[in-house]
Amino acid sequence: MAENQSSNSDAVNALEEAKKVERREREKLEREYAEREQIENAENEENGRNELPEESRPNLNELFESVSNADSGEKEEEKEEEEDSDELEHLIDEGNQQDIDDYYEDMQPADFAEEVDDLDDEDIKKLQDLLDIDQLAELMEEADDDLRQRIARLLKDEVLLKIFEKMSKDDIVDILGDMETGRRKRILNQMKSGDRRIIHTLLQYPDDSAGGIMTTEYIALREDRTCAEALDIIRDIGPKTEVIEEIFITDEHRKLVGYVDLRDLLSAPRNTKLREIMDDQVVSVEPETDQEEVAQIVSKYDLQAVPVVSKKAMILGIITVDDIIDVLQEEHDEDIAHLGGVSAEEGMDTKWIDSVRLRLPWLVINLLTAFLASFTVKIFEGTIAKAVALSATMTIVSGMGGNAGTQTMSILVRELASGSLNFKEDWRALMKEILLGVVDGAAIGLITGVVVAIFYGNVYLGLIIFLAMIGNLVVAGIFGFAVPVVLDHFKIDPALASSIFVTTATDVLGFFIFLGLASLFLVKLI
Repeated sequence: MAENQSSNSDAVNALEEAKKVERREREKLEREYAEREQIENAENEENGRNELPEESRPNLNELFESVSNADSGEKEEEKEEEEDSDELEHLIDEGNQQDIDDYYEDMQPADFAEEVDDLDDEDIKKLQDLLDIDQLAELMEEADDDLRQRIARLLKDEVLLKIFEKMSKDDIVDILGDMETGRRKRILNQMKSGDRRIIHTLLQYPDDSAGGIMTTEYIALREDRTCAEALDIIRDIGPKTEVIEEIFITDEHRKLVGYVDLRDLLSAPRNTKLREIMDDQVVSVEPETDQEEVAQIVSKYDLQAVPVVSKKAMILGIITVDDIIDVLQEEHDEDIAHLGGVSAEEGMDTKWIDSVRLRLPWLVINLLTAFLASFTVKIFEGTIAKAVALSATMTIVSGMGGNAGTQTMSILVRELASGSLNFKEDWRALMKEILLGVVDGAAIGLITGVVVAIFYGNVYLGLIIFLAMIGNLVVAGIFGFAVPVVLDHFKIDPALASSIFVTTATDVLGFFIFLGLASLFLVKLI
């Protein structure tokens, strides 16, 4: 009994002490904030600037509480996500449009799209009758490609046409591009002639090109317009465009000559001509430009939107940063899949016959490369027969070479994808990989050599492992660097085929180096 009372007392004391610490931390934070605020106010007065309005200042108490409650908030959020899906199914079954509307309004469209993705086709059919056209359009824009196609397949043509009137042209093109040909033609024929011509043109561009991902909803104004005129136009057409943060400027021949940031437009005198405040260092791409290159340009120049222009420098459309994020995610997924020797088209829900079709060719190619390694081993059949220990240890050398080659290759593929590698300028990178091969090979070879020498009682076998490991890791560094660079030079996706060539090189040459050295020291191994 006394022990329990003592334990409870300790717990109470610990709790009180924790509260004191929390209170001291809060008081310290408040003092620091007050001191900083005094300094900032003094600086503002000195420079003649107004301080931030009270509603723009951080609430210190709320800020402090948010830090201490972060962990509990994450757990509650996870629980809510699990409950949301069941709740949506329940609301659909009830069929009350007002309840669905309230549920939709309480969520971000992207989160709602995730909930819809968990529904079966029957529930999605019911849901389309419970959402209005604006909500369906928003859902389609936020959904991923697979969900878009599911919804489009389940919607009637007349409903889909109404939805398209609320969507941006690039999203419409994405949906129509994956649609069955007959239905796509039928829907296009029912669209307004102006929209039909634009969408038909966009459909001609490859999906992975600048033209394929651009939108035609942008703001372009002549350079001789005033800021006041520009603002009036933006008020009128702004809701119909993708972005308004950047206004593109053209000359009298409609050629792109610059752009104006909305901030500069708002702060300039009303009678100022756009040519006087525009930035003429505009970065643009042509419609045939690969989407990966567009992403590199956006990243390099920190752009919010990049214009797509014709050969005559006339603006055709723009690519927004949200589309670039999708491109980066798509390219990342594709590279990861290719490095693993599978297609980016395949997922866990892919039919088994399609998975066979996508995987089997690469497995056959890998089999052919395995025959090369096997042939190399066969050359040294006599050596292996006289020193059986070689058969148990040679795979260590080839395996470590393959791992090291994959490391180098992965870095090179990433550098090439980001456009940050230029071999003519960065040739020292190859020397670095060779040096790494020597250093890492010596370190790994020393460890392996000591273990092998002790286990088999043969110092010469350990020495052979040591030298072979250095040689194969140098080979791994050279091929891990050179193969992606060469493939990229010939416009072949380095992520697609690099692993095959690098693995083949490290296996074949690794066996050759190891067994070749073993042949030289064979007398010492028997």
